[in-house]
Amino acid sequence: MAELRYTKDHEWVRLDGTVATVGITDHAQEALGDVVFVDLPEAGRDVVPGEPIAVVESVKAASDVYAPLAGRVLESNAALKDDPAKVNASPTGEGWFFKLEGVDPSAFADLLDEPAYKALLEMEA
Repeated sequence: MAELRYTKDHEWVRLDGTVATVGITDHAQEALGDVVFVDLPEAGRDVVPGEPIAVVESVKAASDVYAPLAGRVLESNAALKDDPAKVNASPTGEGWFFKLEGVDPSAFADLLDEPAYKALLEMEA
């Protein structure tokens, strides 16, 4: 499995060439509780880092999901419309949110690696 990188907003990113798959971290889905709805971006949308791009709703709250990198939305995970609980069951697998194309690999490298993300979680605890 490819390396994951993370944002301070609890998104994860997996890069394959210049295509980035994005979702929310296990920590984020645990904090949200049972996910009941996900509003995902349309294909073809250009995004910049930090831009709200999706919304995830749970029984507890609704939360924005931010674009971790610049790029164009290639596709969204249509399976989440019918089964948003995939986010809870497999946040870094079947629960992915969207894919961005045209991503700069050096920007990916600037995201948090696993040890840095774990340190962030410890600071927030």
